[in-house]
Amino acid sequence: MSTLLKLDRIVPGDSLTALKSFPDSCVNLIFTSPPYADNRKRTYKGTPIKEYVNWFLPISSELKRVLKDDGTFILNIKERARNGERQTYVLDLILEMKKQGWLWTEEYIWHKKNCYPGKWPNRFRDAWERCLQFNKQKKFKMYQEAVMVPIGGWSKKRLSKLSETDLIRDVSKVGSGFGKNVSNWLGKKLVYPTNVLYLATECANRGHSASFPLPLPTWFIRLFTQEGDIVLDPFIGSGTTAIACLDSKRHYIGVEAMSSYHKLAQEAIEEWKAKNNGNSRKLVLCTKSKQKKSINT
Repeated sequence: MSTLLKLDRIVPGDSLTALKSFPDSCVNLIFTSPPYADNRKRTYKGTPIKEYVNWFLPISSELKRVLKDDGTFILNIKERARNGERQTYVLDLILEMKKQGWLWTEEYIWHKKNCYPGKWPNRFRDAWERCLQFNKQKKFKMYQEAVMVPIGGWSKKRLSKLSETDLIRDVSKVGSGFGKNVSNWLGKKLVYPTNVLYLATECANRGHSASFPLPLPTWFIRLFTQEGDIVLDPFIGSGTTAIACLDSKRHYIGVEAMSSYHKLAQEAIEEWKAKNNGNSRKLVLCTKSKQKKSINT
């Protein structure tokens, strides 16, 4: 196993093979969307549904090894329907990853605002995908203030005249255990968001069969990393995660098996550099000893 990892590049080849060359505990965030089961057969050949969990578990094991103890793994995935029935491989994968020692900490929903129309005999069109959050331990780095949103126009009227009940923690009358103190929102312009992300799908997909929109990785990068941190995408496709890292002043490391997509990703990175006056940052070399050396790019 290599003790040196050069960042700000995309490694060509199989994810599992590439990951085995990475040192332990060297990335802060993993964000990826692997090929879905029995899907994209013309490009990624499509892992059969019954084999999907066994195919992914060796990869998730390596991801757990290379992720820092206080880091986060976000898995964008959605179970497909076949023969009129939703398959369970995502749920099965979650349970098996828990056996590997992963903590399934949270589940975010990406609501696709412009999903494709369609008609099926027993269901409606898919308008959302899962973004599953996994961690190695209960305490992990999270920067919630970085993704706060405007409180909204409702606050002007609602907070203009508070009752006595609004000034205390009022417990729900239906016995749910939920309580709130409305006065806590006084003077606030920003609040924490929900775990539902309302984002359009990628329209300019640059020839990739399953591109996700730039704001999707960007949001998680802002939430779970700081400037200079390292983000890994083991299925980087057309390079969206890399561009999100460049925009956010983070370092990236990607892996891509398809040579055509690897080329697309490299072109996207060069386009970004051209638009940003060829701005380059220092490459950080991450070693097993957790020391860092820098070289100019």
